[in-house]
Amino acid sequence: MTGEPRGVAILGSTGSIGTTALRVLQRHSDRFRVRALTAFRNAALLREQAELFKPTFVGVVCNGVDPQSEWACGADCLVTAAQRGDVDIVINAVVGAAGLDATLAAVHAGKRVALANKETLVMAGSLVSEACRRGGGEIVPVDSEHSAILQCIGGRNPGDVRRLIITASGGPFRAWPGERVARATVADALQHPTWRMGRKITIDSATLANKALEVIEAHFLFGLSYDQIEVVVHPQSVVHSFVEFVDGSVLAQVGVPSMELPVLYALTHPERLTDTGVPPFDPVEVSPLTFERVRTADFPALKLGLAAGRLGGAAPAVFNAANEQAVALFLEGRIAFGDVPRGIASALDALGDTPGDTRDALVAADVAARAHVREMFQC
Repeated sequence: MTGEPRGVAILGSTGSIGTTALRVLQRHSDRFRVRALTAFRNAALLREQAELFKPTFVGVVCNGVDPQSEWACGADCLVTAAQRGDVDIVINAVVGAAGLDATLAAVHAGKRVALANKETLVMAGSLVSEACRRGGGEIVPVDSEHSAILQCIGGRNPGDVRRLIITASGGPFRAWPGERVARATVADALQHPTWRMGRKITIDSATLANKALEVIEAHFLFGLSYDQIEVVVHPQSVVHSFVEFVDGSVLAQVGVPSMELPVLYALTHPERLTDTGVPPFDPVEVSPLTFERVRTADFPALKLGLAAGRLGGAAPAVFNAANEQAVALFLEGRIAFGDVPRGIASALDALGDTPGDTRDALVAADVAARAHVREMFQC
């Protein structure tokens, strides 16, 4: 990577991925410049970030926040940041469906999107792929699992791949009996054993809904059928994914559980940089490495998401929206942990066969699914 530093926009800069990305960019300030920052509502931290990195654009999504006078306000600031002429790479770390329009705008404008917002591809994978073809943009995944797959596949022919095996930590309830899982509290669910993440994705890890989202994302990223993508529990979170090839050879990407590595690789792919801030890998220190089957009966959100992916149309968008709404209600203490998959299942039963061939149709399905879950629980 040579020449002028590349301009970077971070959408969701105050979240866990956003703050990680800023650490990475600060370490490599000779190669990258932070040009745009946006946050949902954390104006205090956003102000600190803006003072440190001196971006040319700052935006805050939540209209209830009292911003600085020069900041852009409202949801449109995400799209504005993603389309700026001084931005080459957009790190989309927005949580949930709110990141869709910014991803579409960025790839339409020919930019690289370092995608941590898996919901974008879950909702509208076909639309994003078409936008990349038309605009010349590209998607490079930030999720550790998809980054691992990308590194293992390299430039190989997709026809050489027999299957992908995506690893899951199992979350905080891996060893809990099913009846206890259904009664888990918010505090229980937020105690992830290996990763430190935002609240929503931490709950998704506890329900295993995140693995359903990741399988759907992998389907669109790598062009493989759902029959070629599997999930296995790996509590140590050291093997991030496996790729099995048609001759039986298996490659795995292995590393300490740090999001700094996939963030940096999404910025530099296919190149690699030194000075990652991550300690050297010690296979003895991380041993033993173990693997288990997924207990699908005790974590039904995974099975529901895979069924939605196979169904296609608006079903993945319905799954995603119903999950987001149910997780929000759980975090507010308004429903039980076991109600999250119940809400998802009900929304899919009611709305799963909705057409989803346009952005507007997908957004309508998203809105309807959220409303369905709120009505179901009278919230």
